[in-house]
Amino acid sequence: MKCIEVTIWLFLAAVVSAKPPNMVFMLMDDMGWGDLGVYGNAAKETPNLDKMAAEGMLLPSFYSANPLCSPSRAAMLTGRLPIRNGFYSTNAHARNAYTPQNIVGGIPDSEILFPELLLQAGYATKIIGKWHLGQQPQYHPLKHGFHEWFGSPNCHFGPYNDVTTPNIPVYRNASMAGRYYTDFPINRSTGESNLTQLYIQEAVDFIHKSVGAGSPFFLYWTPDATHDPLYASKTFLRTSSRGLYGDAVRELDYGVGVILKLLTQLGVASDTLVIFSSDNGGATYAKEMGGSNGPFLCGKETTFEGGMREPTIAWWPGLVA
Repeated sequence: MKCIEVTIWLFLAAVVSAKPPNMVFMLMDDMGWGDLGVYGNAAKETPNLDKMAAEGMLLPSFYSANPLCSPSRAAMLTGRLPIRNGFYSTNAHARNAYTPQNIVGGIPDSEILFPELLLQAGYATKIIGKWHLGQQPQYHPLKHGFHEWFGSPNCHFGPYNDVTTPNIPVYRNASMAGRYYTDFPINRSTGESNLTQLYIQEAVDFIHKSVGAGSPFFLYWTPDATHDPLYASKTFLRTSSRGLYGDAVRELDYGVGVILKLLTQLGVASDTLVIFSSDNGGATYAKEMGGSNGPFLCGKETTFEGGMREPTIAWWPGLVA
């Protein structure tokens, strides 16, 4: 399971490094196993991720703990299976592992999240993008081990025009910075949005700040451009042979390249473990607006290989190859 494998990777990082290593976890949203060139996608539109794999380690048999966003993310951050961390589904009334906008619950306070442990070890911690472990303030990232947050409790659904269902909020730390579609535009007709670029710049600023302060850091980078409704910035729109979904993948690939290049430029690449993965498989129900799960059966929301086998790469120059 992904949650166990990530825990092992991070444990090894602490053991083999002479000093506390920096850690960057890039978690994509609904990206399929077959979306990357290195995994055999014929479009070959992910040069930075392919390069990351060539320089690091490809993990072709890497699994999520659940084929749905919230329980998969909860498992990764707690290192515990969904049935143990509180995010799981049954057939009982209102017992669903997904956390929609109007849910009142979230990640239990009793759960110890990985960033909470890093906080105690003196790390600077930040989440950029989608949280999805509770909408209410008591469940937000700053209550569960993160110093900083720029992103949303949920995905970019909407726009909502009914006054009883406002557009989903975007937060900067504990304060609401605005809402999707109103303050952070997403054009549902063209798919144009600058959100991924904002998430890339937030990552760049956080890494610069952390390296300048001399503190180890944990960056949890969770953009959601490949989750329907899809989006990409103007520079990447209509540049992929795979349509809007491919545009989103190309921009995320670009973001990965920016982050890895920055780590190298700042001289901290050899002190930084980077893991790239996805929360669950591609949404086959989205058809051409969803990802590719390669040769595997089904996708998101199913426990077949396509739903739980994730495109995963580990990168740590000098230590992972």
